[in-house]
Amino acid sequence: MALKVSEHERGNWAVLQVCGEMDLVTAPAVRQHVHEAVAEGRRSLVLDLAEVRFCDSSGVGVLIAARRLLRSCQGRLRLILPAQGAVEGSHVNRVLAALGVRRLFEVYPDLASATEEGADPLSA
Repeated sequence: MALKVSEHERGNWAVLQVCGEMDLVTAPAVRQHVHEAVAEGRRSLVLDLAEVRFCDSSGVGVLIAARRLLRSCQGRLRLILPAQGAVEGSHVNRVLAALGVRRLFEVYPDLASATEEGADPLSA
């Protein structure tokens, strides 16, 4: 399955909606979109991963690098994993938890809560 990344804005947030598989071949495209958003001056970024069906270590590496990049410029990164994924374990959620890095990210169940100022993230 190919990867598709679409971009839009919601309030002060740049939203990158990622669909498909994040692997060694496709993960660099996500990295490029993140870097372009930061280069354009965006410091509040949401990665919508609700439609990501597979994520390997390359995809996780992109997520960790995005977190580091945004933190280095006093930015914010939020991930969207569907509510049922947080409870039952979406693929990305399971991979992040298995690698012990899930707690590094602010995860929200949907776009509305991810872009709401003061919204509480889902627990790790």
